[in-house]
Amino acid sequence: MGNPEAYERTGENYAQKVSVSMPADRIAAVRARVGKGGFSAYVSAAVERQLERDLLEELLREKEARIGPVSPEVDEWAEDAFRRAEAKAAAERGARYEQGAEQDRGGEWHDDKAA
Repeated sequence: MGNPEAYERTGENYAQKVSVSMPADRIAAVRARVGKGGFSAYVSAAVERQLERDLLEELLREKEARIGPVSPEVDEWAEDAFRRAEAKAAAERGARYEQGAEQDRGGEWHDDKAA
């Protein structure tokens, strides 16, 4: 398994350090959201979501090859359902973010400018 120091136990998997290149503005945006210690977890979650989307796309292509394309009505319904699901997930992430920020402030709202 290589150098044991290069791996970190996370859940059921071992995490391995890798180097990736990203635009500086994306790196800054991630760091602004998660702070110093959450960068790897944030990127790992993004990769997991992309892998799920890739697998869904592959399944759709296989299905279309077997039984033909999705009807326009079903396609429209699926796009609408996906938009609603993404909006709900974004709202839930926002609520968790706000809840975490509130907990960081000791569970109370603080007006930093009033201090």
